[in-house]
Amino acid sequence: MYDLPSEDPLEPGLPDEFHDLQPQLLSRTLRLIDYTNDRVFTGTDLNLYYDVRHPLWHKRPDWFLVLDVPRLYEETDLRSSYVVWQEGVNPFVVIELLSPGTEKEDLGENAELEEVVTTSELESIVIESENINGQAVKETPPKKWDVYERILRVPYYIVFSRYTNRLRGFKLEGGHYQEQTINPDNPRFWIPELKLGLGVWEGEFEGITRKWLRWYDSEGNWMPTDTELAFEEAQQERQLREQERQKRLKLTQKLRFLTPEQLEALGIDPQDLE
Repeated sequence: MYDLPSEDPLEPGLPDEFHDLQPQLLSRTLRLIDYTNDRVFTGTDLNLYYDVRHPLWHKRPDWFLVLDVPRLYEETDLRSSYVVWQEGVNPFVVIELLSPGTEKEDLGENAELEEVVTTSELESIVIESENINGQAVKETPPKKWDVYERILRVPYYIVFSRYTNRLRGFKLEGGHYQEQTINPDNPRFWIPELKLGLGVWEGEFEGITRKWLRWYDSEGNWMPTDTELAFEEAQQERQLREQERQKRLKLTQKLRFLTPEQLEALGIDPQDLE
C-alpha cells in the first residue's frame, strides 16, 4: 500500500491520518480571550471559495480560523463551505500541513524541495470561460500561496511538515508574506492579535505520541484540550474537597482537647465530636 500515492491534490479527501488528527488538536486547544466561541469559526479541509468572478474556484486549507463571524452559517446551520463574498470576512490564520505532493502549491517559490514528479500537477488545472467577445479562454486558478497572500490577504500563514517537524510562519507585511524567524531548537510562533502562539509540542494525542502543532499562551504554557481541561477542573475540585476535609479533621482534633464546659461555651455539643 505504501507504493501507492497517499493523496491526489485534484481529489477531495485527506491524504493520511495526520491530516485528520492535527486539525482536531488545533481546534480543541484554541481558546481566545477576546472572542467567544459563538463568534469564531474554524474550518478543516473545507472548501474556501475566494473569487466571486470565478465562483467555482476554491482551496481546501488543512485548517483556518475566521474571527468575528457567527459560529453557524447565518447563525442557524453548520457550514458546508466558506464563501468569502457571502461571509464578508476573510480568514485570519491559515495552516497547511505539508506533504511531498503539495509543497509547491502551499509554499510557492518558498518551497524547499527537490524536483518531484507527481501524477497531478495543480499548475495543469484549467478552467474554460468566455471573454467579452464570447470566445472561450482557458484560465488557471492561482496557487494557494497566491490566494492567501494576494487575494484573501490572510494576515498569518503557517505551514508545518510532519516529515521534518519544521514549523514556518509568514506574516503579511506591505502586501507580501515575510517569513518570521523561528528558533529551530524551540519552534514557536507568536500571534499578538490572538494573544496565543503556535509551537511544536511533543506528546500524546488520541493515543499517538509524536510532535504536534499546538497553541500556547502568553506564559508559554501549552493550551489544554477540552478533555484535559475537564480533567484538570475535576482534579482541582477533588483537591479542594480533600483540603476542606483535612481542615475539618484538624479542627475536630483541636476541639477534643477542650472540656465539655468550654465546648458548650462555644455552642458545640460534646457528643457531636464523638
